[in-house]
Amino acid sequence: MKHKILFNLLVIFFTIRINAQCAMCRAVLESEEGQSTAEGINDGIVYLMSVPYILIAGIGVLIYFKFFRTKKS
Repeated sequence: MKHKILFNLLVIFFTIRINAQCAMCRAVLESEEGQSTAEGINDGIVYLMSVPYILIAGIGVLIYFKFFRTKKS
């Protein structure tokens, strides 16, 4: 049951389209016509936002394997 809930949460988080621009960035970047700069800024913000979460997940996996896995004798 826990695996199903975790899987569903991960699917939801990875399929939602993310708009991570702040209000000021969006106001300035929406004034241009091509919107290519706005898309680039948005991708950069999402990339920078994802790195801490990946690090925290990695630390969680290390803790799990170090303390909670049963050791085979």
